[in-house]
Formats: sequence, structure tokens, C-alpha cells
Amino acid sequence: MSTDTSQTPAEQVVYSNMLFYGCWGSLALMAVTYLLYISGLVTPHVPLDTVTQLWSQPVKVYLEKGNVPTGWGWLKLIGQGDFLNFTGVVLLSGMTILCYLPLIGAYMKKKEPIFAAIAVLEILVLAFAASGIVGSGGH
Repeated sequence: MSTDTSQTPAEQVVYSNMLFYGCWGSLALMAVTYLLYISGLVTPHVPLDTVTQLWSQPVKVYLEKGNVPTGWGWLKLIGQGDFLNFTGVVLLSGMTILCYLPLIGAYMKKKEPIFAAIAVLEILVLAFAASGIVGSGGH
């Protein structure tokens, strides 16, 4: 792997570094929050023994018996061990959005407004998709 970045635009280096470290940081966060969850140091919303009882059941049963919210409702339970795990997943899945943010300013500084507009549109599309407004075919 070549480390010569003399021909690579600075904004691409920033993007790739943010993505690299953000992804590894997200994975580390997932590992830590999972260990907190399974160790019992952070109380789960749905107890582990209940989760194992519900594994073979349809998701609807798990949601009802566990009193688990759908969509972004999990944010209300972020202090619970089983939902604290979601923070790493959300960070990992949102890294692309976070990495696009500095591109907007970099492209405007380079007087490349079309690329800046593309970065803004990419952020909007990804945020819209993550919002759950359009839903999924599984509901």
C-alpha cells in the first residue's frame, strides 16, 4: 500500500482518515458497550433471560413482551444496556454523513460549488434514508 499522498487532494485525505478512524472507533465502542451489556454493569431494558426466551419468537412478540419501541424510539432507552449497544452501530452507519461535512467547506474554499452541492445532497439523501420517513418493505 502506497503512503504517498502528494497527488491526493487534501479533502480526500481528510475524508479517508475520518472514515478509517471513525469506523475503528465505532467498532471499539460496539465492543465496549457489548461488554457492559453482557457483564450486567449497565442494566438492560429487556433482561438477558427474557431475550433468550424470546429468540425463537417472531419480532412482534419480542417487541410486545419486551415493551420495546420501534424506529428511533430506542433513543429514549439509550441508558439501558441493550440499547446502549446501538450507539456504536449508529456511529458506524453514520460515518459517511460525518465524513461528508468537512468536504462542503473544503470544496467551497477551493471554489468548487458543484462538488460542495453534491456533498450537501449526499448528506440530505443519507439523512432522509436514515430518518425512517419512507419506511421499509418489512412493515
